[in-house]
Amino acid sequence: MSFHAPHRRTFLRHLAVASLGLSGLASQAAGISEQPIKIIVPFAPGAGTDAMGRLVAAKLAELLKVAVVVENRVGASGALGAQAVAQSAPDGHTLLLAAAPFTTVPAALPGAGYDPLADFAPVGMIAQGPLVWAANNRLPANTLQELVALARQRPGALNYGSAGVGGINHLVLESLKARTGTFITHIPYRGIAPATIDALSGEIQLLTGTIPALAPYIRDGRLKALAVTSERRSPALPQVPSMAEAGLSGFDVLNYFALMAPRDTPASVVERLNTALAQLVDMPEVKARLALDALEPATGTPAALASFLRKDFEGWKNVVQRQNLKIDAF
Repeated sequence: MSFHAPHRRTFLRHLAVASLGLSGLASQAAGISEQPIKIIVPFAPGAGTDAMGRLVAAKLAELLKVAVVVENRVGASGALGAQAVAQSAPDGHTLLLAAAPFTTVPAALPGAGYDPLADFAPVGMIAQGPLVWAANNRLPANTLQELVALARQRPGALNYGSAGVGGINHLVLESLKARTGTFITHIPYRGIAPATIDALSGEIQLLTGTIPALAPYIRDGRLKALAVTSERRSPALPQVPSMAEAGLSGFDVLNYFALMAPRDTPASVVERLNTALAQLVDMPEVKARLALDALEPATGTPAALASFLRKDFEGWKNVVQRQNLKIDAF
């Protein structure tokens, strides 16, 4: 069959409208409308969490056939962004890109303004990876065991820089102190970058950070790695011992990335998003990107994520209570 040009254009317009209608019906049947999805990233553009949020947004848009945008809602160590999502409509169109501060901040500060367990519907885990203990080269300790021994000999004499009070960089130190009965002076910074600069210059002796943030200085010899914060070694730093190898079995601290929806989001919507997230993490290009960031894929059900968050949150609350930390604000 042949068409004259005007009739052919009319036919194509009707075909396009019909296709859009079927696409819309498919999305609605899955519990997701054609409205854009907004992923709130609670940290500044350019940070690791922001990069992850933009990767997830781009791939979700491909899979769900809807627009997915990133909005950076910065402040209070991620609490402002979490609050914004907790207060949003539970329709699957406002999501939170959660990372470790999602649980450490409310564990350290009860007035953070949100409850990570009660105020959200977990969608799914994306990836996980350890931090790395790094030291200035002048520190007379080359292993975590030697660091602990030195801290016991010289209580309060050693110092440690973190990205700020209440964050994972701070609480991982408090966890080490609680496990080993040591006292190391905590010096909070506004971000890991200035803490790293002072570690390189010798102003501070010790810090932890993500592997991508500190690996360049470890590899060129300007910092020395004592251990990674997980129970097993990281493929990104295979020569660096794990916490179990350092004599602290059961010490397993991981930075994580997960997707969260507001509480009362329909189960059908959560399930559709979880299915798309699993497909996303299985993409070869996403796996390659995660490997570059020293992360490992960590997909699972919403229930599995809920269980992980409960254990993580309660664990950090125990550290705060055991160390008698008094934090009024971030």
